[in-house]
Amino acid sequence: MNCQCAEDYVLEQLRQHLPANLYYHGPHHTLDVVARARALADAEGLTDPEQLALLRTAAFYHDAGFLTTYQGHEAAGCQLVRQLLPNFGYSPEQVDFICELIMATQVPQSPGNLLPAQILCDADLDYLGRPDFWPISHSLRNELFDLGLVGSEQAWQQLQLRFLQQHRYWTPSALSWREANKQDRILEVQALLNTIA
Repeated sequence: MNCQCAEDYVLEQLRQHLPANLYYHGPHHTLDVVARARALADAEGLTDPEQLALLRTAAFYHDAGFLTTYQGHEAAGCQLVRQLLPNFGYSPEQVDFICELIMATQVPQSPGNLLPAQILCDADLDYLGRPDFWPISHSLRNELFDLGLVGSEQAWQQLQLRFLQQHRYWTPSALSWREANKQDRILEVQALLNTIA
């Protein structure tokens, strides 16, 4: 399989064809998820070369469905994966595995006990427990406002609070690195809501 060409191809598609108002779900998010997935894979001791390669490809393609749709983008991304990746030498089994990883990121996340899926899920929402949470969440807020999916600041903060409260990290590394900070963000959002109400 020619991973580099597959990754270069989708990154170029994301840069050229994603809607301009995807302030959060842009190429920068994809590259962040790729980097975080690698860091988590190292921390979790994932060393199998094929699984590492497929995890990396899944990270590059996990939001490719936004090229065609907003709702149900994971399934759309899998359609794209099934269409494109055989051209880059991926076997049907490898394509199925990548789609399994991508579908695991659909909220509510469902990676089961599959370590690469747990890693991808944690990489996708790594920002929830990071110091740059607020600027990143602001970009998501702007995206949802532009798309008409959220109509007020109060509705946005309520949505964000529910999301933070319902979210869980799956890998021991993500729990160790991010959970305490995420709990701090929950308190901050609750305090914000009290000032809005």
